[in-house]
Amino acid sequence: MQEIIEVKIDNLTFDCLTDGDKENELVVFLHGWPETASMWKKLMSSFSKNGFYCVAPNLRGYSKNACPKGKKHYGLDKLAKDILDISKFLNKPKFHLVGHDWGAAIGWKVVHDHPDRILSWTAISIPHLQAFGRAIVVDTEQRKMSQYIKSFQLPYLPESRIRKDNFKILKKLWRNSDSNEIDEYLKVFKNPKQMTASLNYYRSNYKLLKSGATEQILGDIHVPTLFIWGNKDIAIGSYSVSESHQYMKNDYEFIELNSGHWLIQTNYHELKKAITKHIKKNANFSS
Repeated sequence: MQEIIEVKIDNLTFDCLTDGDKENELVVFLHGWPETASMWKKLMSSFSKNGFYCVAPNLRGYSKNACPKGKKHYGLDKLAKDILDISKFLNKPKFHLVGHDWGAAIGWKVVHDHPDRILSWTAISIPHLQAFGRAIVVDTEQRKMSQYIKSFQLPYLPESRIRKDNFKILKKLWRNSDSNEIDEYLKVFKNPKQMTASLNYYRSNYKLLKSGATEQILGDIHVPTLFIWGNKDIAIGSYSVSESHQYMKNDYEFIELNSGHWLIQTNYHELKKAITKHIKKNANFSS
């Protein structure tokens, strides 16, 4: 049965969707923008039936009581630390990690810095951050695709545009999501503080990503990794994807789908099959 639990980390309280027996091996699911933990409900149900304990936090800014003011609170270091702190709260020192969009960006940081904590890693849509950061600067296609990130650096105006016509822009992005998911998303984005917090992910980390063109921001990955990307993704071009492979130094599988960015909604069965195989292969049920 799925339920929401509160996870208190220092002065922040995260709302975490859970499914399964908490004595089982942990799988953590990280959502991206502009979604919430609700995007994972169907997949979590499948994994809990396969003997895993599933936890999907509403990330910093998306949880109403874990929404500090100011972009300085949304740097990648802090976002990654949240995930490790949540696993510690759950008394699960090792876990499987699955992330999409910003959840994948955070995940790359977690698995790079703390490979000893990760049983397996699944990244959806977003490639290794060194490759992606470099692409934003040097690849013409990716520069065009990432113009929206540049536009998000402005204060106030992006929030205004997103709210326009009753969140028309976001509802277009959510066209493959069911009505219950959309209702959960709107609870976050209708709250001005949380809306700004979600955009602060871009505002706090844009310079870091661009620095990937000239300096190392993330190195080799030493955990079993599955990377799934849709070749019709409007936000992620092929340059960063192909550049990403070189950083994988453990078991690695890359799956290219003839699809776009919202893969959990449009290609659910393909993702379920691939992620289930990957996690079961790397499960450590005796831990």
